[in-house]
Amino acid sequence: MSASKKSINTPSFKQILTNPWHFFAFGFGSGLSPKAPGTVGTLAAIPLWWAMQSLPFGVLVGIITVSFVLGVWVCAQSSRQLQVHDHPGIVWDEFVGYWITMLAAPKEWWWIIVGFGLFRFFDIIKPWPIGWVDRRVKGGFGIMVDDAIAGILAALVLYMLTLLVV
Repeated sequence: MSASKKSINTPSFKQILTNPWHFFAFGFGSGLSPKAPGTVGTLAAIPLWWAMQSLPFGVLVGIITVSFVLGVWVCAQSSRQLQVHDHPGIVWDEFVGYWITMLAAPKEWWWIIVGFGLFRFFDIIKPWPIGWVDRRVKGGFGIMVDDAIAGILAALVLYMLTLLVV
């Protein structure tokens, strides 16, 4: 992202705090990172996962589903206000994608790191069908769904790894 585009279309931290769409879409401010905002956003999702991971599986699925549905709307609103589709600072999709990944993880702390690496791999590389969806599906749903698919693929790989290790 060029410096001029960043200064025109990226909200300030104060704007993030005062605009509920930006506050959530920018992952409570983590998306303002000047370097690798998606990675920083995923890192910001870890403490929330750490707090949620002991909840019953059905409750986790419910939280993630609601977070996805609300994320579609919130990210669409933020994107529309910024007049930039899928602004790099919009990282709520990384939160949800990472949480999807972690549904397949055992509770030991080091699986959080493995899940982080797998999710970031799929989110950055965007193998089929992630890249195909990323290029063709727009709006808030488009912002959210490619990361959800990356989370599903990462969860499948993570689950297969647990079968080998656990």
